Amino acid sequence: MTNTPRLTALDAVHRSLGATMTDFAGWDMPLRYASERDEHNAVRTKAGLFDLSHMGEITLTGPEAVKVLDYALVGNISTVGVGRARYTHICQEDGGILDDLIVYRLGETEYMVVANASNAQVVLDAITERAAGFDAEVRDDRDAYALVAVQGPESPGILKSLTDADLDNLKYYAGLPGTVAGVPALIARTGYTGEDGFELFVKPEHAVELWNALLNAGEGVGLVPAGLSCRDTLRLEAGMPLYGHELTTALTPFDAGLGRVVKFEKEGDFVGRAALEAAAERAATNPPRKLVGLIAEGRRVPRAGFSVVADGQVIGEVTSGAPSPTLGKPIAMAYVDAAHAAPGTSGVGVDIRGTHEPYEVVALPFYKRQK
Repeated sequence: MTNTPRLTALDAVHRSLGATMTDFAGWDMPLRYASERDEHNAVRTKAGLFDLSHMGEITLTGPEAVKVLDYALVGNISTVGVGRARYTHICQEDGGILDDLIVYRLGETEYMVVANASNAQVVLDAITERAAGFDAEVRDDRDAYALVAVQGPESPGILKSLTDADLDNLKYYAGLPGTVAGVPALIARTGYTGEDGFELFVKPEHAVELWNALLNAGEGVGLVPAGLSCRDTLRLEAGMPLYGHELTTALTPFDAGLGRVVKFEKEGDFVGRAALEAAAERAATNPPRKLVGLIAEGRRVPRAGFSVVADGQVIGEVTSGAPSPTLGKPIAMAYVDAAHAAPGTSGVGVDIRGTHEPYEVVALPFYKRQK
């Protein structure tokens, strides 16, 4: 194995735009192009264009593809209609979260699983192993797709100018095949920013053409290229978990406040069922730490791993923290003891290099767009 980072099909474009690049999960990715604050604000008020080609696509086909997914994942994939998508988790036998995923049903017997870049191989290996004995094929499609996202209130108008696909009737968490700027694409309406937006799965050789067409189409309405840095502050404001921070193998979906993704009512066994049933019971009777939002009263920024304190005692840990361009204050997500998790709980602070900085406990998300 070489340690050379993988390059997306848009690598030369990012460099020509002056992007600051960073190694992310083994990929060379744009961190920012100019000001991450400006990129963040553009997505909130106008639109941003993202390269997400580092995400991992895994295709399942065959008569029992859905049975594989119902067994391998915690969600009830058999209830997903053709053209729709579902957020779910893949867990270990002990209930720990291996990754959070989006599953698209592309056809009667065809599904695409989209995994986080850092976990793509782990997820591929787990699904392949769990598919043994089922009449289904699991295919690694990571090299078959480039993924471009346009996010923000202007994104529907920008995309409409380049496609005759029926975007008005494309619901949230759905996808349809179409042509965008002459390029064949799977057009999905999901997102990780808290805004309306679209993901476009295309062949890598079409990525540059599509990117340039979107940039040109959005020029008049304030579309800007946006990097991973603002993607992180956008998802943090929207209260969306990031694997490795809010989600880990040490936590079950119930620990993460996402027990709703686990569907015990589905037929048959699934990996982690027994452990998750026990976790659900624990969460109902004696909840462990809960995921909350924290808003700073001062200016110092909390970071992942910092201790949350109350009355001189450690009551939790920050999982993600950053300055919030929308709120104008530092914010964080943290797991805290249930006794201190209610919004408005007083006396809570974050230990920032020995100083207990005061924070307000709030319900997530910090930001919700106006419909």
